[in-house]
Amino acid sequence: MTSRTTPQQSRDSRDKYTVLLPTYNERENLPLIVWLLVKYFSESGYDYEIIVIDDASPDGTLDVAKQLQEIYGKDKVVLRPRASKLGLGTAYLHGIKQATGNFIFIMDADLSHHPKFMPDFIKKQKEGNYDLVSGTRYRGSGGVYGWDLRRKLISRGANFLTQTLLRPNASDLTGSFRLYKKEVLETLVEKCMSKGYVFQMEIIIRARQLKYTIGEVPISFVDRVYGESKLGGNEIVSFAKGLLLLFATT
Repeated sequence: MTSRTTPQQSRDSRDKYTVLLPTYNERENLPLIVWLLVKYFSESGYDYEIIVIDDASPDGTLDVAKQLQEIYGKDKVVLRPRASKLGLGTAYLHGIKQATGNFIFIMDADLSHHPKFMPDFIKKQKEGNYDLVSGTRYRGSGGVYGWDLRRKLISRGANFLTQTLLRPNASDLTGSFRLYKKEVLETLVEKCMSKGYVFQMEIIIRARQLKYTIGEVPISFVDRVYGESKLGGNEIVSFAKGLLLLFATT
């Protein structure tokens, strides 16, 4: 008996997922996050590529990425380094231009975001044909582990202020573990003006303005094991300014 391929299976087989990994001083974390990505994509059977966008890390992150490329192949680990630290938004634009997938994952390279949740993102996206699916720490079984009280207050406070002022219809505005249709992410990044901590929040606000559909998946966020957090006083001030700007312009 000859088996038939359903339209759903046919569409799924054409899907390819590009993971954008902007890096800066992540030489200790990169081997493990890449191994985990390869593991979960291989087990799920989805086509994928991992684009490492290193901003001239002084710790040798790019050298580690080159070794990983030799291990997993140039078709799976793609290197797109830049000459200096130019900001998250431009890193995504740089990566999008090189992406061959029709869907794009964005996530942190510091092991805060576990690739085991990626099949949940893909399943959610297909359930509602969502334009983007955002990981949430503040709904369902989501949670945060390893943060001190200061970090928890900053994150909760940022989300509360944003919910109150902008009403974005999403529960986790400052998270950065998301799945997008490629053309949707490209449009959103081009429209965003913010950099740093506020950038992820602005993407959701712009998505609401453009009537894009948003799904959510509960995730567990774990504080980085290696390296130092890049959230400091300057980022907090930038967030406050960015929030006020969005409130005034949306």
